[in-house]
Amino acid sequence: MNTLYLGAEGGINPVIPHTSEIILGLISFLVLLFVISKFVTPKFEALYAERAAKIEGGIEKAEQAQAEAQKLLGQYKEQLAEARAEAARIRDDARAEGLQIIEELREQAQAESSRIVAQGQHQLDAQRAQIVAELRADLGRTAVELASKVVGESLEDEARRRGTVDRFLNELDAVAAPASK
Repeated sequence: MNTLYLGAEGGINPVIPHTSEIILGLISFLVLLFVISKFVTPKFEALYAERAAKIEGGIEKAEQAQAEAQKLLGQYKEQLAEARAEAARIRDDARAEGLQIIEELREQAQAESSRIVAQGQHQLDAQRAQIVAELRADLGRTAVELASKVVGESLEDEARRRGTVDRFLNELDAVAAPASK
């Protein structure tokens, strides 16, 4: 017999397998290898390819989504810039319109002020003329009374009295006019 199979005591060595077991194990391994390579490996390859395609498709979708998001972000920024420009334009228009309204109100106030001053000046001139007329009449009466007392004769004649008073007042105006200049 073979010395390999015999142990030191002359029995079968349990560490070294029997030749039939080696052949049977080798045939079983080859059959299992054939079955795995024929049926299991293609399914794993198909699953692997499918998963790789899904991952690549997911990456492509993610890249497309990111590109679309960038595009939308650009549009959003563009719209935001347009909205800001529009708001600035509206604000400038409102400011210009406000300045125009203020200028119009200022002009209206100036016109109203001028009208009020002119009306006041007209009233003042009318009152002055009235007061001057009243003072002339009063001064004329007083002058006639004093002149009648001084002259001793009656100056009752209306025409004579008016002529005297007017001549006296004109002389006063002539004397007062060079003094006021």
